[in-house]
Amino acid sequence: MSKAIPSCIRHLRDYIAIPSVNPMRSDRVPAELIGERRYAEHVQAHLRRIGLDAVVVGKGDRASLVAEARVAGATDTVLIASHLDTVPVEGMEIDPFDPTIDGDRLYGRGSCDTKAGMAAAVVALEKLLSAGRLRRNVILVGEADEECGSVGVTDVLHHLGTRRPDWTLATEPTSMELVTHHKGVGRAELHAEGQACHSSDPSLGHSAIVDISKAVLALDELATRLGQDIDGRLGPATLSVGLVGGGQAANVVPPDAWIQVDRRLLPGESVETFTAEINAALHAAGLDRVRLTAASVEKPALATETDSAAVRACQAALSAVGLPTAPGIAAFGTDAGVFAQHDLPGVVFGPGSIAQAQTAREYVEISQVERATEFYLALLG
Repeated sequence: MSKAIPSCIRHLRDYIAIPSVNPMRSDRVPAELIGERRYAEHVQAHLRRIGLDAVVVGKGDRASLVAEARVAGATDTVLIASHLDTVPVEGMEIDPFDPTIDGDRLYGRGSCDTKAGMAAAVVALEKLLSAGRLRRNVILVGEADEECGSVGVTDVLHHLGTRRPDWTLATEPTSMELVTHHKGVGRAELHAEGQACHSSDPSLGHSAIVDISKAVLALDELATRLGQDIDGRLGPATLSVGLVGGGQAANVVPPDAWIQVDRRLLPGESVETFTAEINAALHAAGLDRVRLTAASVEKPALATETDSAAVRACQAALSAVGLPTAPGIAAFGTDAGVFAQHDLPGVVFGPGSIAQAQTAREYVEISQVERATEFYLALLG
């Protein structure tokens, strides 16, 4: 007789089958795959059936979900955030929306990042509400746009207004490790302005590509200096040039060129601090024709004290279900950092490995989803 499929996996299969792709500023994603609203409304309908006040917020297809469960006598409120969007599916080697089980693995886009976290939390809430054992106030959030600009966090916080949680938990794939610290994610774009002329006499113009190349070398030196300042938990801040472009034709001295920069931030760093570093590097290299034209922090760094209420609550639940309790770090940014920027401290925890997230054959281990459900039962009950 075949083993019965756990309820968390049944829900997860339903979630995977609903496309919720974040186009991530690309125009190559088919329109019918874009947006989180269908997924948000599917979970909303289920949560309302089990008695939760659940609403969908946000504009158009880029919608988020907010559900609240409050119980008499609760002493704190946790916001559990499981983002609804997935990365695009171009190049996948499996059908991204046909969830397939093979042994202990469930395959499909979003299975690991992060629909498994939502399934575990929903099933735990359903069981606790049915048994009358919910002991902690819960705000369950499915936020849009985590993979790009975190617009969903803004929509969720606007909807909540003064109904603020005490702490947050982001359900990212941490291999069931409790994460209290991660770096932030910064982005910058630099443009070089040259002067076009025919390449038969380059001296009549000025090459923007030469200048932007010198800027790349100057930023590489900056990256080396950043690597010498080591954070005790997270290691060094980093900087890398990920995209480069420019020019018009091989026989034209290029009048323009550009690069895009990835900057991984340590706690306390901001868009002001890392842009000041870049401008100083350009000035030191004498690159007055290269300008920093755009910069942003897409995900702030996370640094939650190990004696905080969030960590203590999660460690107690982990211990209750026989999982390791030691706090750790992550190499990737999350919306936990965004919530923390709004004075909502938090942690990151979830089933699945970041090594499998967003891959051509994305999967999550079924046993980890089941253990995550047990964790939420212990945390909330």
